[in-house]
Amino acid sequence: MTAELPTRRTVLSTGAAVAGMAALAACGSGSDTKAPAAGSPSAPAASGSQLATLADIPVGQAIAAKTPDGQEVIVARPTETTAAAFSAICTHQGCAVAPSGSELKCPCHGSLFDALTGAVKKGPADQPLPAVQVKVDGGKVVTA
Repeated sequence: MTAELPTRRTVLSTGAAVAGMAALAACGSGSDTKAPAAGSPSAPAASGSQLATLADIPVGQAIAAKTPDGQEVIVARPTETTAAAFSAICTHQGCAVAPSGSELKCPCHGSLFDALTGAVKKGPADQPLPAVQVKVDGGKVVTA
């Protein structure tokens, strides 16, 4: 009994499929994962969930935090008594941004965002970070 040899097309398409699956698996782990597309329904954190305290955040800067459901967010303190929050997921290709003084830096492709507004300061990202609704309640920054 002789086994049929696969065609060149079968070998190439199978190899491409395996490489594609490996790339998806690699992107699916760590901070390089994609966030839900802007405007897509993602379950917001329960109203009143604490993200940080004002004392945790220097005025004019931001910190990284997680919502109770595990979403990565940036919590900023524009003034002594106010807070703002944004998704921590870069709008370019979905990497998690990191606070650095008054900026948020994407480690994957170098995008820079304003830490207080989420606005793009330098691409390749061309969309601001989506806002997360928060309020200050007794010195605590909580989801609104």
